[in-house]
Amino acid sequence: MEIKRIGSQPSAKGPADYFRGTVRVDMLFSAPEPARVVGASVTFEPSARTAWHTHPLGQTLIVTSGYGRVQRWGGPIEEIYPGDVVWFAPGEKHWHGASPTTAMTHIAIQEKLDGKTVDWMEHVSDEQYAG
Repeated sequence: MEIKRIGSQPSAKGPADYFRGTVRVDMLFSAPEPARVVGASVTFEPSARTAWHTHPLGQTLIVTSGYGRVQRWGGPIEEIYPGDVVWFAPGEKHWHGASPTTAMTHIAIQEKLDGKTVDWMEHVSDEQYAG
C-alpha cells in the first residue's frame, strides 16, 4: 500500500507546447510496473485548453468542478460539467479545456504503452475553440 499525501507532489504549469492559456497540472499517481495507469488533476483557467492529441490506450476524464469543453476530431464541441465522465478511445484525436468564461478542473486517467501516455499534435486555434 502507498498513500500519497496532499501537497507531497508539487503543482506544475502546463507547458506552452501542449496547452494554451493558464493550466495547472497536479500529478496524482503513476502506478509502478507492471501497472500502467497514470492520473492527474488538471485545472484550466477560462479559455485555456490542450492542444490536439491522442492517447495510445485511451483516456478517461472525470470533471470535478467548473464548466468545460471537449471535442473529438470532426465532431461538435461538447459541454462538460461536474460529475461528467468522458472517454476517448485509443488513438482518437481530441482536445479539452475550460469554457470561455469559467475555469474547469478534471481528473485525467490514462495508461502507458511502452512508457508513453500521449501523442501531442498542433494547437487548437481560436477559431476551432470558438466552434
